[in-house]
Amino acid sequence: MNIKDNVNKVIYYLQRYGFWITLKKCLKRILHIKENRLTNQEQYAIWMQYNDPTEEELKVQRESILEIMPKISVVVPMYHTPEKFFKELVVSLQNQTYTNWELCLADGSEKENAIFRKYYEKDKRIKYQLLKENKGISDNTNAAILMATGEYIGFLDHDDVLSPEALFEIVKCIHQNKEVDFIYTDEDKIDEQGNRFEPYFKPDYAPETLACHNYITHFVVVKRTLIDIVGMLRSAFDGAQDFDFILRATEQAQKIVHIPKILYHWRMHRNSTAHHIDSKPYACEVGRQAVEEHLKRINKKGKVALGQDVPGIYKIDFEIEGTPKVSILIPNKDNIALLKTCVDSILKLTTYENYEVLIIENNSEKRETFDYYKTLSQNEKIKILYYPSYVGMSYDKQDDFNKEISQNTDKPEFNYSAIINFGVKQADGDFILQLNNDTKLLTPHWLEILIGYAQNPEIGAVGARLYYKDKTIQHAGIAYGLSGIAANLLVNLPYGKHAYFGREAATCNVSAVTGACLFTRKEIYEEVGFMDEKNFKIALNDVDFCLKILEKGYRIVYNPYVELIHYESKTRGYEYSKKQEARFQEECHKFQEIWKETLSVSDPYYNPNFRRDTCHFDIATKKV
Repeated sequence: MNIKDNVNKVIYYLQRYGFWITLKKCLKRILHIKENRLTNQEQYAIWMQYNDPTEEELKVQRESILEIMPKISVVVPMYHTPEKFFKELVVSLQNQTYTNWELCLADGSEKENAIFRKYYEKDKRIKYQLLKENKGISDNTNAAILMATGEYIGFLDHDDVLSPEALFEIVKCIHQNKEVDFIYTDEDKIDEQGNRFEPYFKPDYAPETLACHNYITHFVVVKRTLIDIVGMLRSAFDGAQDFDFILRATEQAQKIVHIPKILYHWRMHRNSTAHHIDSKPYACEVGRQAVEEHLKRINKKGKVALGQDVPGIYKIDFEIEGTPKVSILIPNKDNIALLKTCVDSILKLTTYENYEVLIIENNSEKRETFDYYKTLSQNEKIKILYYPSYVGMSYDKQDDFNKEISQNTDKPEFNYSAIINFGVKQADGDFILQLNNDTKLLTPHWLEILIGYAQNPEIGAVGARLYYKDKTIQHAGIAYGLSGIAANLLVNLPYGKHAYFGREAATCNVSAVTGACLFTRKEIYEEVGFMDEKNFKIALNDVDFCLKILEKGYRIVYNPYVELIHYESKTRGYEYSKKQEARFQEECHKFQEIWKETLSVSDPYYNPNFRRDTCHFDIATKKV
């Protein structure tokens, strides 16, 4: 590889990963240092050292005088509970730094375990009721709820435990958010020896994520008045009763708050769902039914299926309202081989009929490009838009064409935002799909999937799963704040390998999606002021556009079931000139300036406990 190629590669890495990651890669290459990536558990072990509360911090919590001190009723359904687990559960409550709680135990066993009595008789905050028959997890839990007298209800399984600061953090949240009626936290797993592992650092409330995957699970605390509205647990959904309840409760909640701290430890043993969801194989089907019921309640029509090979993840195909038209905008400059691959894949695979393809020509210089445009124009679904206009394209003689191209010295610099805005204004569709010419469609029903989500008036944009040529992931949504700006998530994840909690395979809310495949309603462009062609001609225009969409109160969705190959920037090539690099840096600085306030806080869909210098949900190995 020559010097120019190395320079090009460095510039490419700067754009793709940011300065610090590029520097590290360069130093490792120069010093011949091999990558030695820490495992998730190694990262978590370091995280715990820095972030678990110290004894001094717990002491401060115990001595704190709180303005409000609501009673928290922790409800627990029991059935043949092992003494060891019962003792650890009770002790985890008694060790809480917040003391105004009660533990409500509803035991579905045939008879009481006499050993339990010594635990609850000594502490009046512990209530125990023997049900004498196992009514199932839902009704056992409901019996515990009926015992509760607290303003807030917390849900705990009979073999799980809480962190000592859990209830203090809950009350602190209530103090800071007066209207909150639904609270959830992060969690990890704990084995029979008390070892902690597999932390689940969750996003803030994300409706589309939740509809396809019960990411909330534990620890959930809800206001008693919310239960009065939505009802208690339903035995018809045993196995996914928590998912059904969470869906119903979040539908009606006034304010939902996520505490990004590990406050719940989910026990893993041979028969637990925490060990493997296959221990309760019926749970996935019941969960699917819970999602179907959820769609009915929110007046959405769609089919719910099990998603790919990740248990507990669901796929929703929404029923399309009417037959709206889709305008597919594809900017292009020469390189007809790539464009042909893109267009052919669309024409061959697309099953939705009402669409048009708008090729937006800009700055091409090869006669064969315009000859290909003439061929494409014979298809009634395809139109060629010229930005800027070329007189030369109408000439038949090669000499006249070359002369016209050579004399056209007023060609403007490439401005992706301006090109897209131009295309949007020419489009006839109800929906707009921005699509790079260096993509290849893999999913026949892509437009049906995209329309299904984008027709929701609460959704502002939808993106897809994009792969590099080798089928490693190029895009699975975008998080802002990574490398100080923003970055594609899960870049280079090998095909078939699952990311953090199957993240690549789950439909979920994100803060941005790439302009290489960005789907939205046409009206959204006008509402947010179109793409910013002044400040973001090349880089970050898609992220800026998406953040403007979020500002208007819409949500953005990444849908992994729409898949494309993205050959990435093959038409324009690497940007390596000093002018181009200066422009890229200027746009990065502009982005940081315009979105300074947004960048000052964590991306709501990328937990603050993750590192900001990687894109793979790596756990922070420092104090957060």
